[in-house]
Amino acid sequence: MSTPSSPDALRRTPSVTWEHYRHEEAAAFAAAGDAAVTGTLAVCAGSCRPGNLHLVNGLFEAQRSRVPVLAIAAHIPGAEIGTGYFQETHPQELFRECSEFCELSSTPEQFPRLLDIALRTAVERNGVSVLVVPGDVLLHRLDHQRTLAAVRPATAVVRPADAEIDRAAALPNDSRRITILAGAGCAGAHDQLVRLAEALRAPVVHTMRGKEHVEYANPYDVGMTGLLGFTSGCHAMERCDTLLMLGTDSRERDPGAVRPVPSVRRDRRDRRAGLRARGAGAVRQRCGPPLTWSGSLRFLA
Repeated sequence: MSTPSSPDALRRTPSVTWEHYRHEEAAAFAAAGDAAVTGTLAVCAGSCRPGNLHLVNGLFEAQRSRVPVLAIAAHIPGAEIGTGYFQETHPQELFRECSEFCELSSTPEQFPRLLDIALRTAVERNGVSVLVVPGDVLLHRLDHQRTLAAVRPATAVVRPADAEIDRAAALPNDSRRITILAGAGCAGAHDQLVRLAEALRAPVVHTMRGKEHVEYANPYDVGMTGLLGFTSGCHAMERCDTLLMLGTDSRERDPGAVRPVPSVRRDRRDRRAGLRARGAGAVRQRCGPPLTWSGSLRFLA
């Protein structure tokens, strides 16, 4: 509904696979899951009026998981927008909080350019782009076909400044009981993480999304933390005097007596906890601080 021309156009485009879902929420969650597993862009679409509202839960999942998803939200006819049309909603306002890009394509000529921007934003920022399109716009045929250039994610490497590394290194070197909290930002850095835990003789607590990147073949892993976590992970964080956070941030407003020393995931700075030191950088790009081992194994005993 609202996008009758889209399925037919996709049927005539063998390079695109169309999966039909009976509910928009299921489609959005499927797109988020596909993007999370493959690491590539996934696309979902929803009908106009209350139909596209069902996309919200799945798009929030994609946004919080930082995976690239493009959502095409159909809208009422362009001439009726703002008139109180039957079951009219305002998709741009509704989707703005869960997206990196959310715009209305009001003319057929505008659609290709906005689609290009939406695709690039979703891929380059690992987030959600929403393109709101009135149904009548999708029924038009463009006089000039525009070929979109391939969209590839940027490969820039982010590393903390040396001064930030030195500042962060001073805290673990002076600590007696260090715990590492590792998240999904440690993807691709498993071996480096294990070597760091061995050098520090520190237990490793992983987040739910960090489980697949941290837990396996890791003799220092003591369990997961969070809403579905284990007491072992909780105790390791409670007993430490310094918490080193890698590829994650903290949901706690007041860490209490723990002295956090995070090296957070690229482009993600912790905004919720009071931190003694912080740095933004890719975990696998050797952004860890230079450390010395005191020789104590008491914390792991």
